[in-house]
Amino acid sequence: MPAMRMALYPSAALIALAPAGALAVDYMTAEQAQKLMFPQADAFEPRDLPVDAALAQQLAAAGVKPAAPRLQVRLARQGGAVLGFVVVDEVIGKFERITYAVGVEADGRVRQVEVLSYRESHGHEIRLPAWRRQFVGKTAASPLQVGEDIANISGATLSCTHVTEGVRRNVVWLDLLRRSGRLS
Repeated sequence: MPAMRMALYPSAALIALAPAGALAVDYMTAEQAQKLMFPQADAFEPRDLPVDAALAQQLAAAGVKPAAPRLQVRLARQGGAVLGFVVVDEVIGKFERITYAVGVEADGRVRQVEVLSYRESHGHEIRLPAWRRQFVGKTAASPLQVGEDIANISGATLSCTHVTEGVRRNVVWLDLLRRSGRLS
């Protein structure tokens, strides 16, 4: 009987060893984020843009390494005109993935950053509006670097760093595509 009791009632030590993924919280969907970022948009057009050799070279020159062989972006449109772009991306926090979205104005300025899903046991403070507001107005020419123009949060250093790196990667990527006319 004692063995049966153990199986039915796990000890506190076993519960403490539960994977951090058990703490995952989904805050919003990509569709909710894009509507929040561009509420005036009447359409969101998905685009799947591959990284060709020329773009890969430009990204490397900007110090950015693509996380995937293609960028999936949603063009926010109003009456056919492009208002901006939304990219949903994932980065590793400390151990688990963080899903976030970055909204970028048609002129390349960051409009908004939203955390869609957070799976780490610590560092959830990156969801605080004050931390995410630091990105607003930044461009591909901005450092977009923790300790430079983005403040760190004690206890969330890796989450802060990796989300910031992801935002920078996507802002630079979008800027290059925008300037080449591939995002119209």
